[in-house]
Amino acid sequence: MTQPDRPEGARIYRASSGPVVMALTSALALYLLGDTAVRGSLMQMLLVAPWLLLGLWIVYQVSFVSRVRVDDEGVLVQNMLRRTSFGWARVRDIDFRWQLEFALDDGKTVACYGGPARSRPTRSRMRADDEAPKAPAGIRDLTDIRDRWEAGSASQAPIVRSWDGPALIALAVFVLWAVGAVLIT
Repeated sequence: MTQPDRPEGARIYRASSGPVVMALTSALALYLLGDTAVRGSLMQMLLVAPWLLLGLWIVYQVSFVSRVRVDDEGVLVQNMLRRTSFGWARVRDIDFRWQLEFALDDGKTVACYGGPARSRPTRSRMRADDEAPKAPAGIRDLTDIRDRWEAGSASQAPIVRSWDGPALIALAVFVLWAVGAVLIT
């Protein structure tokens, strides 16, 4: 699937806590870098920055980047540094364990760390005049994904497994910068 990241009709599922954690840690890193520049010097900030940015990169990879993109042609699953894309015809089954899982026709299962997940049932505080309880969000998302699977089962896109190149390049830059900072001090 060499389509744009957001084709028409695509839906992206991501852990709801990811953007919140990323925003909070970014604000903390920015505050710490600003504080180092104001109280120390610009040179000290440049020596501290790779360590903070490396920590921010780890938080980004663990909490934010994992996602599932579903469109009419197939699925792109990104689990931290690993990407797996496949067409709907390659899917044998879609199920929940703790998270969404795709059973593929090559015999492997792809677990989706950032996609919909099984949640606890909500407590029912229904009264006679309340409406019926809604299905959990994870079940609604699973139903939506299964509907797309049934509608798009003719897509023959191959199973492609790859690494997240830009994230690995960023990691290499931060590590080299951190080594340089250690050698300077």
